[in-house]
Amino acid sequence: MLFSLFFQVMLNQTSVTEFLLLGVTDIQVLQPVLFVVFLAIYIVNVAGNGVIMMVVTSDPKLHSPMYFFLGNLSCLDICYSTVTLPKVLENFLSIHRTISFLGCISQLHFFHFLGSTEAMLLAVMAFDRFVAICKPLRYTLIMNHQVCTQMAVTIWIIGFFHALLHSVMTSRLNFCGSNHIHHFFCDVKPLLELACGNTDLNEWLLHSVTGTIAMGPFSLTLLSYFYIIIYLFFKTRSCSMLHKALSTCASHFMVVVLFYTPVVFTYIRPASGSSMDQERIIAIMYSVITPVLNPLIYTLRNKEVEGALRRVIRRRL
Repeated sequence: MLFSLFFQVMLNQTSVTEFLLLGVTDIQVLQPVLFVVFLAIYIVNVAGNGVIMMVVTSDPKLHSPMYFFLGNLSCLDICYSTVTLPKVLENFLSIHRTISFLGCISQLHFFHFLGSTEAMLLAVMAFDRFVAICKPLRYTLIMNHQVCTQMAVTIWIIGFFHALLHSVMTSRLNFCGSNHIHHFFCDVKPLLELACGNTDLNEWLLHSVTGTIAMGPFSLTLLSYFYIIIYLFFKTRSCSMLHKALSTCASHFMVVVLFYTPVVFTYIRPASGSSMDQERIIAIMYSVITPVLNPLIYTLRNKEVEGALRRVIRRRL
């Protein structure tokens, strides 16, 4: 209620009451085809991540820090896609692709909230693997249930306030010209292009704060893997044992690469020289494709998850 009232006050500062989302493409003949494709992706995303959440919570053998954080990741991926995809699907079938000012700012807020939370969660998952491999005797002591819960709650809170910063600062801008957003959802960069006033502070916040939120956890993730490799190199003489230990991190590392590659292109690199089509393609990668690939990566490469899934299926039958 307070969130809604706050942005209702901000609405009075601008002459624009709604925005027009131009969508993924303006080719009408592709709209029904893209609707089917995006709907299928969304269903697979919700089903796949939902299954992981169900398996992780129902199977006692998966009640460990690694799978606790995996359950958080699956929850984030479902919510992350739900922020944008339902509106995208609606716009594929609608002539009027409008979104209210409040709805636009809310979508922006939750998109950055869930995205920044996932970035930090991936760093926490890397730290979990570091402790499990490099300090196995102290693993249960360091990564106990209370610590894991506190870490999860902390990153969700940080993510919320990081997104609140962008949503508040964006809502304070004056939009007095065109209301056409050259994107399929509301994000900071497309909205800054429509603002009438000075946006230097907003752009600085986007590159510095969001850059820190993205690259800080990414650096910690790389540091964790660096220590893991160094530890295994000096402690493990057998190549087979080294391969076995690193294979436990392979799924997580693949998810990290899939998540950070488009994020770096969107928020870290300079905006000059990038076309609207490129921005939309990159956005589809991290908001649509990556969330649906995460459950596939973890189930196809993780024997424990596969085994737990079989046990759940046998109990249901």
